[in-house]
Amino acid sequence: MKIKGVGFVAIPGEMTAARERYSLLLTALAPVVPQIIGSAFNIWYNTTVIQPLLVSPSLKQRFSDMVVVYNSVVYPVGVLLWLRRIFSFRGLFHRLCAASAIDSASLARARRRLIHLPWFAAAICGVAWFLCIPVFIGALLQVQNPLDPRLLWHLPISFCVSGFIAVTHSFFLVELASHWGLFPVFFRGERADLTPGVFTLSLRGRGILWAVSASICPIASLLLLMFAPRSPAINAEWFAVFVGVIGIAFGIFTALMMSWLVAKPIDQLRAASDAVSRGDLDVELGPAAAGRADEFGRLLGEFDHHGSRTQR
Repeated sequence: MKIKGVGFVAIPGEMTAARERYSLLLTALAPVVPQIIGSAFNIWYNTTVIQPLLVSPSLKQRFSDMVVVYNSVVYPVGVLLWLRRIFSFRGLFHRLCAASAIDSASLARARRRLIHLPWFAAAICGVAWFLCIPVFIGALLQVQNPLDPRLLWHLPISFCVSGFIAVTHSFFLVELASHWGLFPVFFRGERADLTPGVFTLSLRGRGILWAVSASICPIASLLLLMFAPRSPAINAEWFAVFVGVIGIAFGIFTALMMSWLVAKPIDQLRAASDAVSRGDLDVELGPAAAGRADEFGRLLGEFDHHGSRTQR
């Protein structure tokens, strides 16, 4: 007897069909929502704080031109790099779904790239967002030198907060999407945590990312604004309310993602331990371990391995 809810002994036909149809698309679209939310915060900040500090028409024009040029050049490059990486899995993915023969070297390379996919998404987002700081400041310095000190404070604040929001949530969403759709196909019958030459995010690392997205970003923006020179356009009370709401929303959203990434494997291990304590050794966690390359995958896999040895 298998323990329901502990492992995925068999993938239902509907789930298999859904994975084959939507896995690549869902993973490709995973970073889109964090970018939209980060951009919304950035646009709001630039409209209410940055624009009033651009006192001359030439500064306003240069800032507007840079927004158009930067978004027209850097972000299409990032999207192209991301889609190219996603499409690199397509051929192998469909061959694995069809149970075709795959050479081991190609499969091993694809598995390493898949495990590192959240890092790749975070790197693209980070470069696109944080490169804004020197590019925009340098462009404005060409028009006016020196700049208003308030601009040298508020521009980095704007891009850093927006960038951290986009980077952290892109990482989590890409990880969730790939765990749901791609890992069960690429690691069917294999343990992802045993893949050599990979670097995964630890539980401590997840906690740090959680703190950055849900706490450090909103709180740091408020603290930096306290030390930054005052802008006449800032209503401190309403800005505090806005940042607080953003912090609460991201805290809840991040907690939901963490519950899937952290709480679910813990529930699986607890259910398996309860079954073993009742004398039921017919517990299978191997398929669940195949979908994780981090320490949870290692725990699930080792539990399953020792359970099989005990049965023998």
